Amino acid sequence: MVTALNPVLSGFYPDPSICRAGEDYYIVNSSFAYFPGVPIFHSKDLAHWEQVGNILDREEQLPLSGSEISEGIYAPSIRYNNGTYYMITTNVSYGGNFIVTAEKPEGPWSKPYYLGEEAKGIDPDLFFDTDGRCYYVGTRPNPEGVRYNGDWEIWVQELDLSQMKLTGESMAIWKGAVKDVIWPEGPHIYKIDGYYYLLHAEGGTGPEHSISVARSKELFKWFEGCPRNPVFTHRNLGMDYPVIYAGHGDLVDDGNGNWYIIMLASRPCKRHSSMGRESFLARVTWENGWPVINAGIGKLCESMELPFDEYRFANEISHHDHLHFYDNKLDDRLLGIHTRNESQYSLNARKGFLRLFAGKGKIEDKTNASYLGIRQKDYCFEASTGLEFTPSANECAGLVYYQNHENHLRMEIKRKGDNKAFYVVEHIHGKDNVLSVTEIGQEGLAEIVLRAENQTASVWIKTGSEKVLAAGNINLLPYTTEEAGGFVGCTIGMYASANGEDGNNYADFAWLSYDAM
Repeated sequence: MVTALNPVLSGFYPDPSICRAGEDYYIVNSSFAYFPGVPIFHSKDLAHWEQVGNILDREEQLPLSGSEISEGIYAPSIRYNNGTYYMITTNVSYGGNFIVTAEKPEGPWSKPYYLGEEAKGIDPDLFFDTDGRCYYVGTRPNPEGVRYNGDWEIWVQELDLSQMKLTGESMAIWKGAVKDVIWPEGPHIYKIDGYYYLLHAEGGTGPEHSISVARSKELFKWFEGCPRNPVFTHRNLGMDYPVIYAGHGDLVDDGNGNWYIIMLASRPCKRHSSMGRESFLARVTWENGWPVINAGIGKLCESMELPFDEYRFANEISHHDHLHFYDNKLDDRLLGIHTRNESQYSLNARKGFLRLFAGKGKIEDKTNASYLGIRQKDYCFEASTGLEFTPSANECAGLVYYQNHENHLRMEIKRKGDNKAFYVVEHIHGKDNVLSVTEIGQEGLAEIVLRAENQTASVWIKTGSEKVLAAGNINLLPYTTEEAGGFVGCTIGMYASANGEDGNNYADFAWLSYDAM
């Protein structure tokens, strides 16, 4: 037996999809306008996970320029069939729905196969039937006209894998379980004991989020809903419950008759979610031909016992990320905004340092600024970076706590007259407010420390042997989903910018560290 702790993927890992290949399990998640896109995780016991890469790791696969941080990649689905891995998703910023394939989950993954105007809507999935045929299932606006926000339907159509094109006629098979349902989305189809089962989310991704299920003996036929729909939700538990927004699930079996579901949910602090949606695991049993999630409990559990031998990884995900820069390849955990290419950074310019070039892009604009960050995973944490930087006029470099381009906290080294100073700046709803200015030494390594405790933060700057509290009692609630909007969680990262000016300056970063407290 092994114990799984929820969430199994902590931090901004929303819209999880899961598949099994033999004794190996793989999860993928939405990445929106971060690059690289669609992180992929591997496990053998459903409790311990390692990141084996990012599926969309080339710019030809993932055009994102100019996107809002909550645009880009929505709701990927991963499937394994006859020796090939398939990932299908939507780039809402460019190109719509597309498929990539690989022989190995760690890649390389193919160029995108775009499905064109015929594949309307979002949240696509692939279903491989027992006769070898493949079907596309997705959600699209009501073709008779959207009567209200979220008036969508779930539909299927055959997919010709040899040409990666939809073929035949499409058909709506389900609208959702609740009268005047909003946002029936995230659909997945499975064939179990002679039935086609449709699992999907509805009610939106916030407080009314839920999971419903329907079934049919025929794929191209209107499905019947489970009498207990929605079969899972936390919306009846209130906003003070430790886990909220539960929904958007995907089923997997272990080959021995045991079933599980991976789903998203959020952990709020002070009724606000800084980490977006995370990935949670639950047990599934079957009663009268319908799935029951966490029977006898009816909600997500903090932990669960699983009938697997424990399997650990050398680099499995944890609540501690210590990134140093001695390799010639960026760590898979590091995220850029829109892109992550060598016009922005170098790992070879100075051994043991990551050099970020101070480009024209500003993090408060919808642009590919020189930013590389990691996900927040806890409400009590300490993050730090060490950098060497000699700014010219208008240039800055440092650490950023980032929710989106209009809402973030910048901790940056800039010029102040003839001297160098450390600025702590809150950027809320598009407006700067300078919290503090601390003059610092001109040369040597500067260490920036951000310590967060339950939505309140303090920031230190250390140069030489002197460590100074630059700002305390900083309110972090403006950087939550509830205040800033969108679908992502916060990241913490290294940043350099010439703030719209041309130049060739840079900052050298020695590390980026994150530790839960």
